Amino acid sequence: MTRASEGNGEPAGAEFLDLRFDRLDEAQAVAIIAARPAGAPFAYVVTPNVDHLVRLHRRRSDLWPAYRGASLTLCDSRVLAALARWAGLCLPVVPGSDLTRQLVRHAIAPGDRIAILGGGASIVEALRAAYGLADIVHYDPPMGFVRDPAEVARAAEFLIGARARYSFLAVGSPQQEIVARQVELSGRAVGIGLCIGASLDFLVGRQTRAPRLMQAVGLEWLFRLLSSPRRLWRRYLVDGPAIFGLFTAWRRVRSLP
Repeated sequence: MTRASEGNGEPAGAEFLDLRFDRLDEAQAVAIIAARPAGAPFAYVVTPNVDHLVRLHRRRSDLWPAYRGASLTLCDSRVLAALARWAGLCLPVVPGSDLTRQLVRHAIAPGDRIAILGGGASIVEALRAAYGLADIVHYDPPMGFVRDPAEVARAAEFLIGARARYSFLAVGSPQQEIVARQVELSGRAVGIGLCIGASLDFLVGRQTRAPRLMQAVGLEWLFRLLSSPRRLWRRYLVDGPAIFGLFTAWRRVRSLP
């Protein structure tokens, strides 16, 4: 899968916080993904948000190849998009949950093979019932599998063997990006992998998205924090704010105003 281009033939991308983001809106991203032949060599899509960028810069330098190796990198954060505007860059916001919804509702055919890594059997049954998806294969790796190389290899082999047109990696970051990179490096897989976290939970109603107004003004993080404070307080109140210091340092290095 090649990256999109501007009208002048230049790549439609922008370097921001040391990642190259594709400047595609939701419709363009869906069209590119859906147009990819089912048997094409495996490629994958990542949708970084603030949490991902902070982890990359502050704690997990070994993850950079997993993100930089993605064929499409879409901005999944209005906070990141706002910071990019301060640096003179335009990054369309394409949340992974919205991308997943559009693909399932409008791009994926009932007979397309789908592989799902993560989630539970109830998600698979809900997708079959709600969207008529007839060919789904599923594997749910054990909790903490990313710490066991044998389990990571098992997850990758599941996706390689599935020969799916669409693979949804729903095991959270950075697990899903690590597995996607390993699948691509194998050279034995086909289709498109989508690193989409909890997007399937939202799609089948197991979790609730923030009201559209909160999404529009960049407060979806607050809705999620209030919905699950014990689980998410550190992400949003301790780790997340580090993005502003990272942005300031990135801008200073590049002598941006």
